[in-house]
Amino acid sequence: MQTNANLRGLRTAIPYIRAYKGRVFVVKFGGQLCEPGSALDNLIEQLSMLVQLGIRVVVVHGGGDQATALGTRLGVTPEIVAGRRITNDQMLEVAKMTFAGTINTNVLAAFRRCEVPAIGLTGIDGELVTAVKRPVRPITDPSTGRTHEVDFGHVGDIVGVKVDVLEHLLAGGYVPVIASLAADAGGRVLNVNADTVASSIAVGIRAAKYFSVTTVDGVMDNIKDPTTLHSYLDVEHLEALIRSGVVSGGMLPKLAACIEALRGGVPRVHIVNGLVADALLGEVFTNEGCGTLVVLKREGGKSVDKSPEKDLVTV
Repeated sequence: MQTNANLRGLRTAIPYIRAYKGRVFVVKFGGQLCEPGSALDNLIEQLSMLVQLGIRVVVVHGGGDQATALGTRLGVTPEIVAGRRITNDQMLEVAKMTFAGTINTNVLAAFRRCEVPAIGLTGIDGELVTAVKRPVRPITDPSTGRTHEVDFGHVGDIVGVKVDVLEHLLAGGYVPVIASLAADAGGRVLNVNADTVASSIAVGIRAAKYFSVTTVDGVMDNIKDPTTLHSYLDVEHLEALIRSGVVSGGMLPKLAACIEALRGGVPRVHIVNGLVADALLGEVFTNEGCGTLVVLKREGGKSVDKSPEKDLVTV
């Protein structure tokens, strides 16, 4: 009977629920998953269930595609150099409107539909993220092989994270939803990579888990072939895949953030597909999982072990 199967599934989840109650999960997802609709609703419903089970959730979102679209409508042409966005004066205003405005509001509204209290923030609120302007640096364009000096404009590199405001909100039962803007000590607003913001916050708040929610199933040798999914990796193996060119493009900054989180003390990082129904819950509450688990160092070639006891070793 289906009822018996559901009850068995619930019993299987009990050790995980017990292990994670009261712990902090930091969840990052990009702009493609922030558009109102079924994908965003699916993701927020899963996060809301985690909250109802006593897990404290911090959300960080991106929104590069939306910023590009709004900039185009306003006549602000996006400038990209070797895959990196230049944030000039006009593009910074677009980023403010998009990240802290439209996208953040849409995510908050999705939580409201699930009756979960969420609070919208940027890295500027409560001195959460302090950054400095990225210095002019030489960049090599892979398409031409030419190197030239690039000024990224109002783009910031993180130099500090202060999680007090998040701890207060979590203690009050709220879900912080953070847009990837920050400021320097003088109050200059800077555009910061959302993956970097999320991993830095995960380290600062001593998260039990860091989730990078993408639009693919995880780390794969061939994104068109689901059988090539890597269910379990450590940093050494992941870096080897990156060097070999198996992983490239937009996945690279996401994986760099995952590695930084692990090296900063987060015990487990998960990469899951936000377009697949209940993939995040499956990754949390089953040993089989639904994505890629990455750890700092794999134990002697063992097969994947996503049991909650492993998460209780650290943090």
